[in-house]
Amino acid sequence: MEADKLLPCGVNVTSTISPTVTDNIDGCILVAKDLDLVPADLKEIRDAVSRHQKLDASVGKGVSFIPVDSAVSGYRRVVFSPTGPINRDYDDHRNFADAAGAGIKRAIAAGMTRPLLIVCPSPGYPNSVLAAALGALQAAYVPLEIREDVPEKGNKLSSLTIFSDGASSELKKIIGGIESGRLVARDIGGSDPERMAAPNVARYVENVFAGSSSVKLEVISDDAALMECYPLFSAVNRCAKLVDRHRGRVIKLEYVGSGEITKTLMLVGKGVTYDTGGADIKAGGVMAGMHRDKCGAAAVAGFFRTLDIIKPAGLKVIGTMAMVRNSVGVESYVADEIITSRAGARIRIGNTDAEGRMAMGDCLCEMKEKALKEINPHLMTIATLTGHAIRAMGPDYSIIMDNGPAKKTDHARNMQRAGDLIADPFEISTIRREDYAFHKGKSEYEDVLQANNKPSTLTPRGHQSPAAFLIMASGLDKHGQDSSSPLAYSHIDIAGSSGPFPGVPTGAPIAAMTALYMMGF
Repeated sequence: MEADKLLPCGVNVTSTISPTVTDNIDGCILVAKDLDLVPADLKEIRDAVSRHQKLDASVGKGVSFIPVDSAVSGYRRVVFSPTGPINRDYDDHRNFADAAGAGIKRAIAAGMTRPLLIVCPSPGYPNSVLAAALGALQAAYVPLEIREDVPEKGNKLSSLTIFSDGASSELKKIIGGIESGRLVARDIGGSDPERMAAPNVARYVENVFAGSSSVKLEVISDDAALMECYPLFSAVNRCAKLVDRHRGRVIKLEYVGSGEITKTLMLVGKGVTYDTGGADIKAGGVMAGMHRDKCGAAAVAGFFRTLDIIKPAGLKVIGTMAMVRNSVGVESYVADEIITSRAGARIRIGNTDAEGRMAMGDCLCEMKEKALKEINPHLMTIATLTGHAIRAMGPDYSIIMDNGPAKKTDHARNMQRAGDLIADPFEISTIRREDYAFHKGKSEYEDVLQANNKPSTLTPRGHQSPAAFLIMASGLDKHGQDSSSPLAYSHIDIAGSSGPFPGVPTGAPIAAMTALYMMGF
């Protein structure tokens, strides 16, 4: 499947505004701090906006739609979307992404379908064009169900041309790769719990990578195999598997770049297609939106789509999507059960609504087993795991936390820096001794306590301690910095950054991971 087939519109990146290009556009979006930064070769647009500013004092303070003389070829409609100040302590590349997104929305409302996006360079923001392009494409996304069920609304744009001084084919590939990956993540993460029930996710992913020469795919659906290899996952799946269309799937992906492999990423994504809470049912109106509990696995699939397009050399990536529904019924797993994990740890269930760590635990153990044979491995879990992540850091940030071996490489700070440079921000948390103590078995019956009986939002260190659980349940605690075979591991909680509900998922943290692992940010 070609990249353009998974983009909301064709993307063209150009470094010159030629007559051929202008003939193919029906207006432009100008993203700039102020008009002084507009390049000289775009003088006609700058002058048109400047003239309008003299008539309307609001121009430059927010998004403005400006009709232009038809004498200005190709630019009869201009949307000016200022970034606002970019020199404050808290400004970052999101100023450009947000301005471009707001500008595209106004352009679409004005009836543009083939706009030109012009991003004016600003000192200190080397990736402003890339961030703006991704912000614009986020705003142009059309949900999968709309594309399938209401085809006349299948595209908000037919094309998007991006002006960049010194643009290259590499920039176009990066933009297309990241956005195609984010589109896959949004499709899986945002679609309703029936459209993206586990078997349908498997079929969607198979379609995305059909014919790919870069990505290998395996789907495990046999219940006996799931129960043998992934007992914690299977506890969550026990109720859902009574309904054929809800039966769980473990989806495995692999990418091997050209040349000598110098780094191996090993990703496990939480793919809870719907979270009722299970026997500890979500009550009080908090269940709505729980179809978005699969955004971690969606990000894994999306990242592989990005790999499939950009094709970085020297990198190997192994991924697992743990797709399961946390249903409630006669076969629900319940608190007080003791289940032995793949790693041999006896796990006492404390709360069935802590199902994400269960779904991922054995998949992470399997990755640990493989990692011992891989080159420079780094294991990672990605999940919309806790409401506490939103309470602690707010609704717009991914949270990353490293184990000891990962911390030695400064991995979390590197990820945060990469995210800042591409408008996909991270906050850093730390796994502490209290987190391990919290999950240590409380009696001689069990080795590990899965959770307490309260929601994460009411639990001190509610987003940090689940990382310790994953380490303990998977056996990664035997591979810390005190081990003869240490393994780097990071946990990423995207409960906040995955996007608003109601609303459209963001595809986080695909952009930041691409920046760090494929672009060397």
